[in-house]
Amino acid sequence: MIHFDLAISYKWEYDEEFVNLIEEIFQKDGLKTFIIRELNLPETIELLKKKRLNFKAYLDRASDEDQNFVPISNFLSRRKCYIINPHNKTKRIVDKSRMHKKLVKRKFQLPQTIVLPPFSFHPQLPIEETQINDLRKPFIIKPSLISGGGEGVIRNASSLLEIQEERKRNRSEKYLVQEKIYPRIIGTHRAWFRVFWAFDKAIPTWWDDRTHIYNCVTQEEIKKHNLLSLIRITARLARITKLDYFSTEIALTKEHKFVLIDYVNDQCDMRLKSNHPDGIPDDVVIELIESMKKKIITL
Repeated sequence: MIHFDLAISYKWEYDEEFVNLIEEIFQKDGLKTFIIRELNLPETIELLKKKRLNFKAYLDRASDEDQNFVPISNFLSRRKCYIINPHNKTKRIVDKSRMHKKLVKRKFQLPQTIVLPPFSFHPQLPIEETQINDLRKPFIIKPSLISGGGEGVIRNASSLLEIQEERKRNRSEKYLVQEKIYPRIIGTHRAWFRVFWAFDKAIPTWWDDRTHIYNCVTQEEIKKHNLLSLIRITARLARITKLDYFSTEIALTKEHKFVLIDYVNDQCDMRLKSNHPDGIPDDVVIELIESMKKKIITL
């Protein structure tokens, strides 16, 4: 049987630079990596079936968009392989309506929110004008499941008609109607953050919600602007979700309230800032990979 420390599957072309960087960092320390693409997927499944191939850990960045990769996780879950962010954990947290209820019970600071059932289940709009007036206009309309990367999110809604149109557009989808949060300004930054949980640590970044541009948050900035809650909130999310890595969006208001905006994103876009203007700072990606390496070494 051939043994590898980490197997990685992926399909998205922009994942290639992330995967290449993982291989470079792991192999520098003598760890063996194995890449699974569409081209070698059938062969890999066959080798796993015949127990000729074994992985210590598996990072799956393919099966969420291609069901043909699902058998890999199925085989490995029955063996002594550490599956990073296994499906049985992620499926419980990707539904924003379910997570919202859970986070309300845990007393997280969240936007004022109305959760609506799917149009297919309840065609009549179960919300009145007075309720959206309480949210203040404009407000946010957000699908519960299909809003990765902001997909399907209406950021400046102002009417019941817009809500109903979105419900009709995706009839089996639950929707969150939320108040719009306005961050304070700190220096040249909007106080809007994307924080990455990297196996055992929180890595905060400035993230402009309008331009999607990232910048690193320094330790000096954390102390100077009293931003330690970014780390505490993300660590609490990690304990609840039990995920190895994810990102979350947090906004800091003028009243210095840390509001959780986009609860948990389990398939982070890991494009590098050195190659893409709206990519993640390279140092952050490297820190996440180093944390993953440390985790796998200690398994």
